[in-house]
Amino acid sequence: MTAGPPATGDADDYVARWSASHGGADPARVPFLRLWLRLMHRLATPLVRWRVSPDAVTLLGLGVAVGAALLAAQGGRWPVAAAVLVASTGVLDGLDGAVAVLSGRTSRWGAVLDAVVDRLAEVSYLVALWTLGAPGTWCVAAGTSTGLLEYVRARAAVAGLAEIGVVSVAERPTRVLIAAMFLLGCGLYPAQAAAWAGAGAGAWAVVGVVGLAQVLGTVRRRLGDGGALSG
Repeated sequence: MTAGPPATGDADDYVARWSASHGGADPARVPFLRLWLRLMHRLATPLVRWRVSPDAVTLLGLGVAVGAALLAAQGGRWPVAAAVLVASTGVLDGLDGAVAVLSGRTSRWGAVLDAVVDRLAEVSYLVALWTLGAPGTWCVAAGTSTGLLEYVRARAAVAGLAEIGVVSVAERPTRVLIAAMFLLGCGLYPAQAAAWAGAGAGAWAVVGVVGLAQVLGTVRRRLGDGGALSG
């Protein structure tokens, strides 16, 4: 007997399952998050019925991010298309998690793959800005600050702090938004592309440093003397 498609449940059921898989986080406390989750439910439902792997969606997001960097490198108006691709990676980043939750295929490997792909995608965004004229030092600073932010989160989880309890100004949606917005500026005003790209890398770096400070401060307070992080 052939098994039927997985039962995905309605949007409210998905929101509840998402909350359970994120340490009981309440989507109602974050503006627009519940609407975003409902959109992800709508987009993910047919993918679950077609048995699309969440890992496949994750890897597709990486391919789109690399494509964005390649388009941006062409200069002229091409960064407009690159901006659209960068924005779409933000959707795919939410979609892979929705597919995993709805299909009951969440896994530790999937979480690791998602984190690695997110970092590689962000490198692609910064490469796109660099090829358009952003200073390399600003691009490195942007990538380093947000890379450290995510490293602190990972180390805090190892120390037993499952939920840090702070949403910094440098969360991944902010990084996607900055990259897409400034790539769009590069494409709309190609004569000033270098200035737009430099401003984008600079904004990312500043936001990254502030976000890192927010996360470090919260982790420091919640872990006391920090002894659990040593070693």
